[in-house]
Amino acid sequence: MKAVVLKAYGGVENLVVQEMPEPKVGPGEVKVRVTAASINPVDWKIRRGDMKDVMPVQFPVVLGRDVSGEVVEVGQGVTDFKQGDRVMGVVSAGYAQSVVAPSDVWAKVPDSLKLEDAAALPLVTLTGVQLIEEQMKPAKGATVLITGAVGAVGRAALFAAKARGVKVWAGVRASQVEEARKLGADGVVALDDPSDVAKLPTLDAVADTVGGAAVEAVLDKVKRGGVIGTVVGPPKGAKEKGLQVNSFFSHPDGRRLAQLGESVARGELSIPIGKTFKLDDAKEAQKHAEKSGTGKVLLVN
Repeated sequence: MKAVVLKAYGGVENLVVQEMPEPKVGPGEVKVRVTAASINPVDWKIRRGDMKDVMPVQFPVVLGRDVSGEVVEVGQGVTDFKQGDRVMGVVSAGYAQSVVAPSDVWAKVPDSLKLEDAAALPLVTLTGVQLIEEQMKPAKGATVLITGAVGAVGRAALFAAKARGVKVWAGVRASQVEEARKLGADGVVALDDPSDVAKLPTLDAVADTVGGAAVEAVLDKVKRGGVIGTVVGPPKGAKEKGLQVNSFFSHPDGRRLAQLGESVARGELSIPIGKTFKLDDAKEAQKHAEKSGTGKVLLVN
């Protein structure tokens, strides 16, 4: 099969499209013919070597954390899926024509969703939802700011927070304020405008999806003992201000992913797709994803 292989840490020139052995399905596993793979920030952070202390890899390695496609084979003991099912899931080695992963990471794609587009959903929706539901667990009526709210993970976090009856503030750049107003948050704040940040109410918690100056700008607005939940690492100065910091990596969850797919199909949650590239154009795709704003980037077979 064809796959995109990373030969060494560095730039996109270290990504090579080549033939790789077809993955074999084992007990409890599902083999999928990949329709599309999604590009996520973790992919280029691994490629550059940014993650080597926490997520080391052995070269050559195939990147890619989520895909959509069609089931071609199921392993012994698998009863939830059959050949021909349309599925999506969080996997390893997704930049390829075929992938094998445990059955519990997969979710069926609703009939009304385009299979290619479903590749945009698994990692970002689970990350955003798990940030709220598993790490932060805000109480009904709590006031929570979500940084990077128009990004894919931010949109999923906002969706999960609203479902819990939380008062949600969408934190974005000034240039994104109008787009953020469409998300249904209780308030929108431009995190790069100090005068706008000053208008924020006291926050019970912050769900941080971007890190850096954006979250540091609002730490003084969080009540003492408040929670900072983050998918990008602890912000500077948070613990010194008496804040609780929960930093985490998301995990596969086929059951929850199936529910999120249904929410997308009903129009309750939207993850915009920015651009698609052919698998052979993975170098250009990663370059585009690295510098682009909102909108998922897909690799299609």
